[in-house]
Amino acid sequence: MFASSLSQQAPCVQQQRLRSNGSRKASAVPSSLLAERREERDLISTVKMELDIQCEEMSPSRWAELLSTMKSCKTIRLDDCNLSSSNCKDLSSIINTNPSLTELKLNNNELGDAGIEYLCKGLLMPSCSLQKLWLQNCNLTSASCETLRSVLSAQPSLTELHIGDNKLGTAGVKVLCQGMMNPNCKLQKLQLEYCELTSDIVEALNAALQSKPTLKELSLSNNTLGDTAVKQLCRGLVEASCNLELLHLENCGITSDSCREISAVLSNKSSLIDLSVGDNKIGDSGLALLCQGLMHPNCKIQKLWLWDCDLTSVSCKDLSRLISTKDTLTEISLIDNNLRDSGMEMLCQALKDPKSKLQELWIRECGLTTACCKAVSSALSVNKHLKVLHMGENKLGDAGVELMCEGLLHPNCNIQSLWLGNCDLTAACCATLATIMATKQCLTELDLSYNSLEDEGVRKICEALRNPSCNVQQLILYDIFWSSEVDDELRALEESKPEVKIIS
Repeated sequence: MFASSLSQQAPCVQQQRLRSNGSRKASAVPSSLLAERREERDLISTVKMELDIQCEEMSPSRWAELLSTMKSCKTIRLDDCNLSSSNCKDLSSIINTNPSLTELKLNNNELGDAGIEYLCKGLLMPSCSLQKLWLQNCNLTSASCETLRSVLSAQPSLTELHIGDNKLGTAGVKVLCQGMMNPNCKLQKLQLEYCELTSDIVEALNAALQSKPTLKELSLSNNTLGDTAVKQLCRGLVEASCNLELLHLENCGITSDSCREISAVLSNKSSLIDLSVGDNKIGDSGLALLCQGLMHPNCKIQKLWLWDCDLTSVSCKDLSRLISTKDTLTEISLIDNNLRDSGMEMLCQALKDPKSKLQELWIRECGLTTACCKAVSSALSVNKHLKVLHMGENKLGDAGVELMCEGLLHPNCNIQSLWLGNCDLTAACCATLATIMATKQCLTELDLSYNSLEDEGVRKICEALRNPSCNVQQLILYDIFWSSEVDDELRALEESKPEVKIIS
């Protein structure tokens, strides 16, 4: 018995942080697969004026080949390609000579400060039309910030700067803020996650926000700001002329003490539609304060991430009122909060309210059991808007999923993505899940990872995939053990239905 070795769909080997829970995953792309698909991919990219390559070691001959393609590309993405400062010399020339280039993405390459200095020579040229620049995890320090400040001050075309995962420090970002204050700077999106910022950065940020009405998105997640700094930042945001649409403050050392000020931003800035304060210990008392702003008529929130915030079922009363009355809210994440079955039942009651327009509910690892599944089923049979439901890492069991499937089969249910990984499932529920797959044509994604389905269960799922009525395009089966015979069946299924991705 062994776990599947199917790797056609595996992502790049580079470890990347996952916003949903702050964890990391890694897997590998076979070099043989890269070689086989290179010709087809490059042809497609050239037609679209787009070069998009990930996880490829660049030999000198391969790099020379790509340089000729880059001269006419509107978009160049070269994440995880083992690039260095020497490659930046060539890229600088491309930036200077290709006025069509509007997006450059170089994440997870060891460019260093020297590489950025080369790049910025091209970025400072009058012929440069670059709008979006991604330099996440490129081994940059505060030394790069002076050069980037010059670009911000001189290049009005640049609207997005993503430089997270670099040790810029507070001193470096203060220099960037000087560039933002230049009237020529038209920056709309600034991403500064994992930049080793401290509370001392807020005064400079607020000054930049006051002078930058164009700024729409600000991400400061995973920096040790603390309550005092977040309060100061929020007071600045309320007064600032910018119409901020996205504010991410995950893992910033926030407690309930900051929530009144965050609430004030929500009630004063109707432009704010995406707020994430996940991985902060705000607790039930903090959530109650947030909900005061969220429920304000001025608040038009659409996306709210509250994962791992020390919430309990006590918060579900306020959350239920929010879900049932705030018709702008379409996505909420409550992952890794101890809501329990009683809390979930309250949320399900809210989902049945006709005014609820929620489309995505992330409720993984919330202490749920079979006991809440009847309420979930009832909500699914009524709610026509919910498209994505993440319920993994809850002890639902076969009986719970059987109950849920009653709601999933209802004509009102329009679920497209269903995640049930690590839910104590066995082959006993797979016949019912197969029925869902074969009859609900809206269902396009199903995750059953980390469940003991074994050969019997996997075969039932495969039989459903073969059904012409099944529209599932992505089936996720991580860490499920099956025999070599079943492995052969899965390979044959992938060959017969190339539009289906089986990820394991």
